[in-house]
Amino acid sequence: MEFKPKDLKLIETKKGLIGLLQSDHDQLNFAKALRTVKYEKRIEELQEELIKLQTWVANHKKKVVIVFEGRDAAGKGGAIRRIVEHLNPREHRIVALPKPNEVESGQWYFQRYVRQLPREGEIVFYDRSWYNRAVVEPVNGFCTQDEYATFMNEVNDVEKMWINSGIYLIKIYFSITKEQQMKRFNDIVNSPIKRWKYSSVDQKAQDLFEVYSEYKDKMFELTHTKIAPWKIIDANKKYKARVEAMEYILSKIPYDDKNKRILKHQNLEVEI
Repeated sequence: MEFKPKDLKLIETKKGLIGLLQSDHDQLNFAKALRTVKYEKRIEELQEELIKLQTWVANHKKKVVIVFEGRDAAGKGGAIRRIVEHLNPREHRIVALPKPNEVESGQWYFQRYVRQLPREGEIVFYDRSWYNRAVVEPVNGFCTQDEYATFMNEVNDVEKMWINSGIYLIKIYFSITKEQQMKRFNDIVNSPIKRWKYSSVDQKAQDLFEVYSEYKDKMFELTHTKIAPWKIIDANKKYKARVEAMEYILSKIPYDDKNKRILKHQNLEVEI
């Protein structure tokens, strides 16, 4: 691989040298190190824009909801962590609700999600959301078919009410292949610090992969609306997916001083 002078300058930076030292098999991998540096540089640019976005939301008392959905091990949590890394923690929240308790199970399905909606000046990230009832719950038998049908009949109207009340709603789906999911499950199971993530639902995910696909496709068909569309991101390359998610969020909110040069799509090679 031939390197340009500007590429060599990137390799000579602190992050570039760290990338080289992290090369596998005791050999310096200049190409991989360069991709890593370009990825981190792109992430930093987008994070600066996200701070401007958050400032605009706070100053103008706007309300933003960002939903992350996708298969188990698709990388939703990692993407959210990079997005919020430098945001003001007082003006954003990450919502990852556990299964409903006995009281919540007897309430209107959307009720516990409504309680988590943003106040004025706040951004709320849902790491999984009410769309559990569109895919995860019916696939695993956690709801009845009548409950599923009721949800699918109500969800578009509920989202429309939220949007009409002034909420910016962004819906992102991280999509991965069956092979990539298996690879990530293996990485999780074999990692002492990640093994806790592997749940009983995860254990069945591979066997039910095609069933998940059927419900997922139905979800897109019925809930991809003009006012609340889905953004489907290929998350097989998780670093590229994080960049694409950030770019999409920034494109959907009309914050002040938006740097269009930064937001212009770039072909980022991040197979790292």
